[in-house]
Amino acid sequence: MMRRVAITGLGLVTPIGIGPDEVWARLKEARSAVETITRFDPTPFRSRIAAEIPDFDPVERLTARQARRTDRCSQLGLAAAQLALDDADLDLAELAPDRVGVLMGTALGGVGFAEQENTKYVHGGVRDVDPLLALTVFGGALSCNIAIAHGISGVNATNAMSCASGTLAIGDAFRTVARGEADVMLAGGSEAPLYPLCYGAFSLIRAMSTRNDDPGTASRPFDRGRDGFVMGEGAAVLVIESLDRARSRGAPIYAEIAGFGLTNDAFHMTQPRRDGREAIRAMRHALAEAHCAPHEVEWICAHGSSTPLNDDTEARAIGEVFGAHAGRVPVSGTKGWHAHALGASGAIETAIAALVMTRGWIPPTLNCVEPDADQRLQHVPASGLDRRPAAVLKNSFGFGGCNATLVLRDGSM
Repeated sequence: MMRRVAITGLGLVTPIGIGPDEVWARLKEARSAVETITRFDPTPFRSRIAAEIPDFDPVERLTARQARRTDRCSQLGLAAAQLALDDADLDLAELAPDRVGVLMGTALGGVGFAEQENTKYVHGGVRDVDPLLALTVFGGALSCNIAIAHGISGVNATNAMSCASGTLAIGDAFRTVARGEADVMLAGGSEAPLYPLCYGAFSLIRAMSTRNDDPGTASRPFDRGRDGFVMGEGAAVLVIESLDRARSRGAPIYAEIAGFGLTNDAFHMTQPRRDGREAIRAMRHALAEAHCAPHEVEWICAHGSSTPLNDDTEARAIGEVFGAHAGRVPVSGTKGWHAHALGASGAIETAIAALVMTRGWIPPTLNCVEPDADQRLQHVPASGLDRRPAAVLKNSFGFGGCNATLVLRDGSM
């Protein structure tokens, strides 16, 4: 018997706020966090804008040891994990440590910190390099740091499946709890890519917007004028536990995770399959596992990267999966607010979807002023929708052709 699985805690550290309440308030303001980059000099690049977190101080959020021994990616993830546990009112000391696990996702992990240390090496030699470098750049540092901080000895892994990795981590955590392999999972994503070379690599392949003179409108998913994604940073961690356990302890239940689909285009490192075949299959797998018919979905929380090819392909895939219902189910994406934090984006957006399901307002796609007519989507109006969706489909797509889809249901049912 597969167990039902609930989201009971949300930890958010994003450019539009820290914690669910701050993030929700900023969504209601309909104001983007994208600005000209201040973290480094962006003038050598075609793109010079990003969404930075202005008020995150690791010394205030972590222990002195954690802040000293971790890079920014792990720091954001550690802070988000603690916020999630606080939000879930969960004391891990009451659980067997081997029945709790951590699954996280990040596209670049500690690569930005390595870039910073490489600069020190070039100018001052090996003696100037932080001796903790090796502990920050290995792929599993993110989930391992969270496990060490909380004494968690169960399932542990960090995947690196690009922009789908946060959603993939949540999907794997859902399956882990559903199969009875853990009682509680911390799952999500963290990303700290705002370093010159990390940022510049995406600018070099012309993947990012060059709307530098108007940063706040640069990320515009599904709009005819979109010209690329806008990079951001951030983290989100969700507390995921069996629905029965959550109810027995009187935990807040944001939503039930009911289905997960994961496929790969096996086509190109940066371009999606134009026919959307594997994205379609990921959505159908998630709906089938959730026993959810397309007409039951009341909001599609889109990947909506604001890139010309990806938005078109996602729209085409939605049209194929939802058929006649595609013109009726509201669709929107939230990257216009917080930009694209690569591996953390799917986790941030899943957390927002869970908030929408409890607070009863569906956000629009910020900056989608002139929707691309060829996509034939039912866009959420600019004022949003006063609606508490009972079923939500969440898409994430990444480099290498990774397609990840979650289906969330009303957890009170």
